[in-house]
Amino acid sequence: ARSVPQQEDIHAMTPDRPSRILLAGGGTAGHVSPLLALADCLRRRDPGVEILALGTSEGLEARLVPERGYDFATIPKVPLPRKPSGDLVRLPVNLRRAVAAAGRAIEQVDAQVVVGFGGYVSTPAYLAARKAGVPIVIHEQNARAGIANKVGARFTDHVGVTFPGTKLAGARVIGMPLRPEIVALDREATRAEARAGLGLRDDLPVLLVTGGSLGAKRLNDAFAASVAMLRDAGIQVLHATGAGKDFVALGGDESVPYVVMPYVDRMDLAYAAADAVVCRSGANTVCELTAVGLPGVYVPLPIGNGEQRLNAADVVAAGGGRLVEDALVTPDWVRSAVVPLLLDREATTDMARRAAAMGERHGDARLADLVRAAVR
Repeated sequence: ARSVPQQEDIHAMTPDRPSRILLAGGGTAGHVSPLLALADCLRRRDPGVEILALGTSEGLEARLVPERGYDFATIPKVPLPRKPSGDLVRLPVNLRRAVAAAGRAIEQVDAQVVVGFGGYVSTPAYLAARKAGVPIVIHEQNARAGIANKVGARFTDHVGVTFPGTKLAGARVIGMPLRPEIVALDREATRAEARAGLGLRDDLPVLLVTGGSLGAKRLNDAFAASVAMLRDAGIQVLHATGAGKDFVALGGDESVPYVVMPYVDRMDLAYAAADAVVCRSGANTVCELTAVGLPGVYVPLPIGNGEQRLNAADVVAAGGGRLVEDALVTPDWVRSAVVPLLLDREATTDMARRAAAMGERHGDARLADLVRAAVR
């Protein structure tokens, strides 16, 4: 993958700016977040732009996209099986239906360009766009590309990737499109306000624990069993457990807050409050932490194709994060590895500086430029 020079939003009012766009992506926050970040950037450049987002009825996008004020259309979910299964037998019929639905969405908005972010939704969108002769733009979030984007990359020269090591033909490194509130975050200036708003003290270190929107059982179990020990060590915790997985934090010095929430609506404030984060290493999480300059202790998801380990590889190699295997995350590990890190202000400050040096805050503008180039 080749790098693109850093740039802010430019050429916002050129005559050839795209005005009718179909965005395809969904299923997880990793696909929906960059889709919404790009949509917001395109709308900032041209408030009159017509954007239609394509997703499935059961994915996060069905709620998040309309909440953000964008039109939304659905297609049937079409898993692309990695090995022989019933899904493989049903694939031709299911795919034809999904491609037809994607084609109708392209006609609905009279799309000048289709932008895909991978996942179940994107393959039908790429195939429908190719059939309709509409330019395609691809953004791959993960260090290891998924099947959908590998297919789509055959149909276009407009491919952007988040990480330099991602192997997609003709790809350019543009970074991750991030939410405006993350891009604009000044952790130092916001810290006191953020801690007060989250019920945290300003005089003790803060650890953020999060497994993402769905939570992570391994993290939840290890830290739920460590409440008393963390409190007695003088370490505050903001623990986002995932919906329906919250618990009552009991034990230890109760003057040291251990705040449990199923979901944090304002992650920018959580980042401002924290000194370090224990988390999965989804691409969006890695990019947000480096953008705001937060040390991450990354616990890659132990299933899948190994992309989470690769996502964190560069920042860990640079000293801005640490990586631990999922099976090693236990209360003993919290005591021996996490507590010493949070109590070592010099170490977390150095890791924060190294993480920030890896950060990229202009992925949305770079992807918007790629969209404009495809239309031209």
